[in-house]
Amino acid sequence: MAAEGGGKETNEIKTQFTTREGIYKLLTHSEYSRPNRVPFNSQGSNPVKVSFVNVNDQSGNGDRICFNVGRELYFYIYKGVRKAADLSKPIDKRIYKGTQPTCHDFNPLTATAESVSLLVGFSAGQVQLIDPIKKETSKLFNEERLIDKSRVTCVRWVPGSESLFLVAHSSGSMYLYNVENTCGTTAPHYQLLKQGDNYAVHTCKSKSARNPLLRWTVGEGALNEFAFSPDGKFLACASQDGFLRVFGFDAAELHGTMKSYFGGLLCVCWSPDGRYIVAGGEDDLVTVWSFSDCRVIARGQGHKSWVSVVAFDHCTTSVEDGEQPAEFSGSDEDFHEQIHIGAGRERANSSHSRLSKRNSTESRPVSVTYRFGSVGQDTQLCLWDLTEDILFPHLPLSRTRTHTNVMSATSPTATGQPVTTVSITSATNSSGTNCKDNVSNSSASGNPANSLPDTLPRSNSLPQATNPAGGSTPNSHTGSSCSSNSSSKGNSIIDSSFIANKFATLSLHDSRKERHEKDHKRNHSMGHISSKSSDKLNQLSSSRTAKAEAAKTLGTMLCPRMEDVPLLEPLVCKKIAHERLTVLIFLEDCLVTACQEGFICTWARPGKVGLLSSQNNPANSPSGTVV
Repeated sequence: MAAEGGGKETNEIKTQFTTREGIYKLLTHSEYSRPNRVPFNSQGSNPVKVSFVNVNDQSGNGDRICFNVGRELYFYIYKGVRKAADLSKPIDKRIYKGTQPTCHDFNPLTATAESVSLLVGFSAGQVQLIDPIKKETSKLFNEERLIDKSRVTCVRWVPGSESLFLVAHSSGSMYLYNVENTCGTTAPHYQLLKQGDNYAVHTCKSKSARNPLLRWTVGEGALNEFAFSPDGKFLACASQDGFLRVFGFDAAELHGTMKSYFGGLLCVCWSPDGRYIVAGGEDDLVTVWSFSDCRVIARGQGHKSWVSVVAFDHCTTSVEDGEQPAEFSGSDEDFHEQIHIGAGRERANSSHSRLSKRNSTESRPVSVTYRFGSVGQDTQLCLWDLTEDILFPHLPLSRTRTHTNVMSATSPTATGQPVTTVSITSATNSSGTNCKDNVSNSSASGNPANSLPDTLPRSNSLPQATNPAGGSTPNSHTGSSCSSNSSSKGNSIIDSSFIANKFATLSLHDSRKERHEKDHKRNHSMGHISSKSSDKLNQLSSSRTAKAEAAKTLGTMLCPRMEDVPLLEPLVCKKIAHERLTVLIFLEDCLVTACQEGFICTWARPGKVGLLSSQNNPANSPSGTVV
């Protein structure tokens, strides 16, 4: 487990850290904050959030940054790794009275050097459309709070649209707006459009066009965050009731669901190719969910408190040739069908499920690595790699995959049960370097070929495996988390028994299972500070229902037990701030973090320090290598 050392190191703030691709360095002169650089008193305030947009100007410095601190909203030219930040010259600064900005989003389609469209959500429920370049306030939505009186938790422009945007509230409702429409002088009347499992979609009844166009009611308690898929067709919602719900946006149909291990889900993001969703929350875990299979494929344990933000790194994530790795492309259902119905037969005219026609003598290895990061209230930044040993655990080996060594052997354990161990000896990352992790080579260690050393190191992405007594499957799933009316999968439903069998050899040791469950109950952090008492009441009112639901879902496909899915360990786990972290954004030459004190930090990627290299003294920057 990647953890900070004892003594003074526990509270030491890291200013650089090392990954397989090199060293990431904090650029102290690229720090953005309020102009006086005084730490903000964050008690009871809304989280600091950051939004970026590129205005495509001719100077080559088109990046713009917006962030909120308390009642203040700032808009700057973002110079990143190129030049030091000049905080004395904000393009726009706004101070609000009676309400605080909670979230914001730029429309990339309409952004120019002369004008940008910025949506800002507020703690009292309003949404403002402003142009910080022209310093104009064009419209205020839900001004009289007739649509929703609760805090705005998330606001996003609908992908590909210049006028539609979606707003989520702590009431658990989402509203679709059109910037061209007014909100009306009376409370809207709704008509049911579609209803499903714990969600409903209503249209607004009105003789003339008015906002909102639609109202979504999702789950119980607050809707903490939503995210559109890269193609804009699907919507992932993370709710306080602990459920991840994924909808087909246009048809308002439920595609699939997932339940957190404990507590509410606070954040959600999509992989760049739309195949996977990562969610984080009050269980201190990051959970990886497969979109096509509608199931949890891995969990990540590294944070010591609630996970605030999860984000994929599109620059480090790589799938060679744009295809899934190894011999198979398609879902696990298709793979199951290929193996059991006819391994040599391909479906006619199918480009989505096929056995790869790569020549088995081809020497170039095929690799896939998804890099994502997370930050939390424990002030730690974690980076994770999702590799092919987790994504495709049941693919047959071929001569083309010479970089992967799978060894299986039995050795006595503390309980006297045999252990089946799968070990990946090397993996190829996006930079093309061959990195060996936890090599378990029997010939090198002097052990016979059919045995393993007494102690095995844990992989960053692959768990130790144990077969329970009697060879029975530890996770007998009792339900499906994938909707049968999904537009992407037709009427197919994943065979729960097949999914159960997939993890028969990936369960953790019994004692480890007990330890994980105890750790999560004992170490669960209650450090969240809500800005509104109504939010607390909503959480309390739904807590009984949530506990009952958790008891029903634990051990099913909605929420597998800890030992039923692979457990990831972070590549990097570093304390980088004094206050809880609220922002993590991956850019081309850097990553950006922010804490509740109002400091927005830029971390240069390896080799991207640029003009600021002389301003950062490596001697004063403690290294942070985690193996």
